[in-house]
Amino acid sequence: MASMSPPIHDLRQHDETATHFYLDVRCLICRFLGFIFGTETFGNHQQQQFPRKPENMERQSSFSRDLGHAAAETYLITRLTFTLLRYLGVGYRWYTRLVALACYALLLMPGFLQVAYCYFFSSQVRRSIVYGDQPRNRLDLYLPINTNGPKPVVVFVTGGAWIIGYKAWGSLLGLQLAERDIIVACVDYRNFPQGTISDMVKDVSQGVSFVCNLIDRFGGDPNRIYLMGQSAGAHISACVLLEQAIKESRGESTTWSVSQIKAYFGLSGGYNLFNLVDHFHNRGLYRSIFLSIMEGEGSFEQFSPEVRIKDPRNREAASLLPPIKLFHGTSDYSIPSDASINIVEALKGVGAEAEVILYEGKSHTDLFLQVSDYY
Repeated sequence: MASMSPPIHDLRQHDETATHFYLDVRCLICRFLGFIFGTETFGNHQQQQFPRKPENMERQSSFSRDLGHAAAETYLITRLTFTLLRYLGVGYRWYTRLVALACYALLLMPGFLQVAYCYFFSSQVRRSIVYGDQPRNRLDLYLPINTNGPKPVVVFVTGGAWIIGYKAWGSLLGLQLAERDIIVACVDYRNFPQGTISDMVKDVSQGVSFVCNLIDRFGGDPNRIYLMGQSAGAHISACVLLEQAIKESRGESTTWSVSQIKAYFGLSGGYNLFNLVDHFHNRGLYRSIFLSIMEGEGSFEQFSPEVRIKDPRNREAASLLPPIKLFHGTSDYSIPSDASINIVEALKGVGAEAEVILYEGKSHTDLFLQVSDYY
């Protein structure tokens, strides 16, 4: 019977490589300890002491020695790092992708710095306006330079997988639309684990209420307010809009009205939690975290606009909804474009005005840049 043991010469080669790696690490530790305690040690031998040189010559030689020492240690650490990564199974493909990512980040850096500068220093940006009593109940306003007459207003809810959403993510969209005489209000909200989906919906609803009731103080037109969300923000804002319509259809008192929203725009959103949890699970994402964010499977129906709109009890609420336009890329692998297609079909089935606009070959984040061309 043939043996399954590796060839002897392969074992010897592996042992020799491991031995060299061990000796390199041991040498590096000895040099580091020698540098700390003022002696250069190699094994158990100290360097030979020579007569003292003049102070200026000693300073120059000391600087040269330290520079050479630093270069040598940097080279050694770099070589050992790559050796360790090779032991861990990191190959050539990983290195090339890392270099490509670094180059891509460098190319984008000028644009990011320009947007960041405008966000923090532009007089057109009013940052962190308080709209509620929670620490994350803040919104940013992007105001046009032209102040003649009331301006249309876009309430934008950023994405971030319900975990890393932040109002500043909408700064590029806000600055671009402000140049077109549109006021943009980027609403912040609690992320997980600060809050779960019901907290997020509550926060965004308060932000929309603030805009509907007070935007005229900032030059906005309360009769031309549009609601927009991207990714997780599209899901949250859709929940807010439908929940508000349901409350109004039942005669409940509210602080703002769906009739104040002239249209809803959803970018790359997911509107059915039953489908989303299966999609995320199939991609190897953590199902338990998603369930915690959405407060368990028992809350899926409440926070799935596509499911709620099909409920016959909500047919009157559907008639109160404004025109709905959804944008999605056909190459979106984070949330498939079927999410937008399915809810538009459900909305049309109950008589609501809805449309889906698909962008061929666009990914999940491409729509964030593409949609500004729609205005």
